Amino acid sequence: MNRHEKSTKAPSLLSNRFLQTILLSNVLLQIGIWVRNFAILLYVADRTNNDPYAISLISVAEFAPIFVFSFIGGTFADRWRPKRTMIWCDLLSAVSVFAVLLTIHFGSWHSVYLVAFISAILSQFSQPSSMRLFKYHVPEEQLQQGMALFQSLMAIFMVLGPMLGTFVYSTFGLEISIAVMGVVFLLSALVLIRLPEDNMESQTAATKGQFRKDFIEGFRYVWQSPVLRMLGLAFILAGLAVGVAQALNLFIVTERLGKSKEFLQYLLIVNGVAMLIGGGIVASFAKRVPPQLLLAIGMLAGAVCTVIVGYSTSVPVTLTVQFLNGLVFPCIHIGISTMILKWSHASIVGRVNGVLNPMFVGMMVVSMSFAGALKDAFSLSAIYSGAGLLFLIGALVMVPIMNQKAPDNALTAQES
Repeated sequence: MNRHEKSTKAPSLLSNRFLQTILLSNVLLQIGIWVRNFAILLYVADRTNNDPYAISLISVAEFAPIFVFSFIGGTFADRWRPKRTMIWCDLLSAVSVFAVLLTIHFGSWHSVYLVAFISAILSQFSQPSSMRLFKYHVPEEQLQQGMALFQSLMAIFMVLGPMLGTFVYSTFGLEISIAVMGVVFLLSALVLIRLPEDNMESQTAATKGQFRKDFIEGFRYVWQSPVLRMLGLAFILAGLAVGVAQALNLFIVTERLGKSKEFLQYLLIVNGVAMLIGGGIVASFAKRVPPQLLLAIGMLAGAVCTVIVGYSTSVPVTLTVQFLNGLVFPCIHIGISTMILKWSHASIVGRVNGVLNPMFVGMMVVSMSFAGALKDAFSLSAIYSGAGLLFLIGALVMVPIMNQKAPDNALTAQES
């Protein structure tokens, strides 16, 4: 059966059993993650009297595992059965949460950092496994629409998550908040049992000694693909731009707009609502637009909006630009995810994701760490103009690969 015949028989996206299951699992996980994030943040702030060092350790606990375990997790995700890997990761996350909860209960409050740290480690194995199953169970012509649904889900929780996390912690306290996370991870594991079988065999004993070879193959695969190579460069540029802009958003509110720091929540809410709307809009036309073009549009819009935010001293202008930026931002996420899936063979999706993801997060953390020094040396307008320039360069690197078509050897596992 050829690809055209398969595409004409593809069921509607929302009737896809895999997508239904993975979306429900992600709803549960997002609830747990946002409750965890705000419970830990507010608890540490209360416990340490807003000590910036103690609060910054939360971000270290969340991001450090990405550097160490993303490559390893992506490699193992390609070697293990993805459905089984995801279920075990959620179960182990739940067990670790309840174990940490016991240590907190008996007096070791510093253990709260372990909740974020262990969960972040296990996500580096679970997330690439999810990408493999996505490629396996979703027809290629529906990949971008599927990613748009995920983007919309993320946007919903960007709006509701902070309110949910703050409410649960304020009402029930730290221990109940941590327990909620453990329960939703258990529920997610139960939901994932409903996933259709993937029929992907785990590596046999004869190949278990080839971990290093498989590990290196992920880097080689990305380097040999012009599209993935340019995507890596776009990751680096976007990470640098996003990191510095996020780190200095508070100063945009207090210095450029003359508002109190509490006003920052309104910028975030406006951006989140726009991302939700934008995800729905992009989903409606995503399959008709090449992912390279989607990514370029998102980064170009990010360039313009970032520069305007850096110069604006008007609250209505800044809020409007934040809304417009949020509308277009899903193009970046959807474009990147679709390109990884379309230009990676099903057998190596995990490793490609493991190579590219740390580029974005790593550069974001680097630029966040230098944001304070930049703030001392340059004006906010100059810094945000620099971030906008990085977005613009990221859009331009898409031009040479704009007309590239996904290779035949990157077909989904069902078609290969």
